[in-house]
Amino acid sequence: MESREAVVSTEMVAPAWMHEQITAEQYDSWSKEQSAGIEIVDGMVVVAPSALKYHNRLARTVANALDASGRPDWIADTDFDVRLQDVPLTVRRPDVVVYRADTLHIYPTRPEHVLLVVEIVSPGSEATDRFFKPTQYARAGIPFFWRIEVSPSGVPLAHTYALDQATASYRAGVSHTGIVEATAPFPVKIDLIHL
Repeated sequence: MESREAVVSTEMVAPAWMHEQITAEQYDSWSKEQSAGIEIVDGMVVVAPSALKYHNRLARTVANALDASGRPDWIADTDFDVRLQDVPLTVRRPDVVVYRADTLHIYPTRPEHVLLVVEIVSPGSEATDRFFKPTQYARAGIPFFWRIEVSPSGVPLAHTYALDQATASYRAGVSHTGIVEATAPFPVKIDLIHL
């Protein structure tokens, strides 16, 4: 009996555009549906898995608290692109973004519009959220970065960082267990336990 091997083309696994560098002009021509659930890193499409409900609830809780505590010239929101650079195109979608209110109707959101980005570490995103994204955010000049992780005990930990402009990297700030009581970028208290 002769064995039959399945022939799978690259196009069957992923469309051709996922194997080519994307330009800013191409990306801008895509519909919201086409750009949903992806990020662009050095011009290449990176598919982001759907987040768990707990992850989304945590992001919404943080965004709501930041929005309520911020000055009127800052807005906190979730689930939209921040264009870190045009060439090669790098577009990230942080879990929470605090951005200037006067840029609400400006697209794309650029690093100079952003005060703080928050990433919530999920299974499978550990290296990206701990190393790659903070490096990109710092090089783009975003002043503050927070990383939230869930400890083995189930209690969320929030690690805060501030940009050191001389080195274009983040320096560690205060880490918070369960309750965030931050003073920068502005005073805020966030209960991460009772969602």
